[in-house]
Amino acid sequence: MFSGFNADDFDVFAVPGLEARMSVLIDRIRPKLNELGTLLAPVLTDLCGEPMFAHVAKHARRKVNPPNDTWVAFAPSKRGYKAHPHFQIGLFGSHLFVQFAIIYESDKKSVFAEHALKQLDEIEKHIPAHYVWSGDHMVPGGDKQGDLGHEGLIKLLERLRTVKASEALCGIIIDRNDPLLLDGDAFVEKVKETFRTVLPLYKMSF
Repeated sequence: MFSGFNADDFDVFAVPGLEARMSVLIDRIRPKLNELGTLLAPVLTDLCGEPMFAHVAKHARRKVNPPNDTWVAFAPSKRGYKAHPHFQIGLFGSHLFVQFAIIYESDKKSVFAEHALKQLDEIEKHIPAHYVWSGDHMVPGGDKQGDLGHEGLIKLLERLRTVKASEALCGIIIDRNDPLLLDGDAFVEKVKETFRTVLPLYKMSF
């Protein structure tokens, strides 16, 4: 049974200094991300029809600035996730996110953009209006699909198709104070539901 997330987990991102923040992050959050990786990799393996592997962020390249977020990513490679379309569960100080992601290192961005632009009507029918789209994984939040609208979604996807540093992420945001996060079992069910909802986006990446 997963224990969920509480205020102490989100407060990690208020700890000053790289070493101090990393120490608390490793002690407090990383075990939960590892647990989610173990729980959910088999679920995504079944959904995707191929082996999916969990990768917990190490933040190993950081030398000065402490991380503002952390995550576990799921991808069809044991070696890493950044080059692949993938799924993420992660935390900023203000909220938790569950999403599909295709980031700037991936060579599948134009493939996804082309397929998504052709299937825009299906996306708008299938992805709920409160799901959030973002064009930058380093910036918290994004735009709800209902606010972005048809033209906004086209603009995001066209940028993904043509701009090398572009990204596309889509999923849910759960406020740090949402009681759902304290109920580990209910939270895991919400994650599964979200992964099922964004699965068509993942499949458009190939």
